[in-house]
Amino acid sequence: MNLDIAERIFTAIEEGDVDAVRDIYASEAVIWHNFDQVEQDVEENLQVLRSMVATFKERSYGDIRRSETADGFVQQHVLRLTRQDGTRVELPGCIIATCADGKITRIDEYLDSAQVARLVG
Repeated sequence: MNLDIAERIFTAIEEGDVDAVRDIYASEAVIWHNFDQVEQDVEENLQVLRSMVATFKERSYGDIRRSETADGFVQQHVLRLTRQDGTRVELPGCIIATCADGKITRIDEYLDSAQVARLVG
């Protein structure tokens, strides 16, 4: 079941379906990033996702290694992004997710800070 949740959220992000991502999150979900040490609530995270969808015309996850855990899942991947001007960016990452009642309650996202700086820079 947790792997189904993983499949749903990453597919929704690839498709740019922010509403579907909202439906996958529990209302009290927390999303934390290693590169800025910030915890976001659902709405803050969805705002970032909307910006990503607007900035990158294509989003895909490759080199996926996904495992179910007792209370969620772990996924390592390379997020491949294509800007509106055609520039491509690759961002290796790892997501550790906690799930309950078919929803994601917490995400800890680990990204290479040098690649994040290049992405936003």
